[in-house]
Amino acid sequence: MVLDLLLIGTAITLGPLHNSAFILLLSSRRGTRQGLAFLLSWLADLIAVIACVVLLTGGQPPARHSTPSTVAVAAKLAIGVALVLYGGHRRRRPPRPHGPPRWAARIDDASPATAAGLAWVLQPWALVGAGAATAVDADLSTLADWLALTGYCLLATLSLVVMEMYTVWAPTVANARLSALRSWLEHHQEQLIVTLSLLLGLWLMARSIYELAG
Repeated sequence: MVLDLLLIGTAITLGPLHNSAFILLLSSRRGTRQGLAFLLSWLADLIAVIACVVLLTGGQPPARHSTPSTVAVAAKLAIGVALVLYGGHRRRRPPRPHGPPRWAARIDDASPATAAGLAWVLQPWALVGAGAATAVDADLSTLADWLALTGYCLLATLSLVVMEMYTVWAPTVANARLSALRSWLEHHQEQLIVTLSLLLGLWLMARSIYELAG
């Protein structure tokens, strides 16, 4: 479980779409406030999903090869297949022009509530679903699994935390460097999405098939 959560959390935090959007928010008139609203909403979404899983399992992992366990593994397998198919589709489609999203022109007038809603929209729900299916195996009677779930949520938010703190501590330097980072992310967006989708998808498929066969 720990390795799966580590890989899923890393894939989430490296996603180019939400990171580019977050940099745009930070560059707005009330950037740090909007960034904080986005960050907290992002983290709250992750925690809420994990909390729902824990409530359903009662904090105890289902018996191996029981119906709940098999359903969770099958869900991870389905997500893995979907990620591989999606990555393959993005790899084959013709390149598209890069540029800021349409909502970027109205970003200075956006409220913290809008920024929080944007975090919900941009959440990579397939990956979050994979994290939820993995969290089914968590045994909350052990400190290690508590730390694993906490670490997963923090890791999946790490890029946002780093950029928010950087902007607070050194706004002038951060604005220039984060703008350069956003430009790089926009030009390499397709490669990043394809790579993350294929690598994580293949891992989830292999892991799930192994668990079902075992």
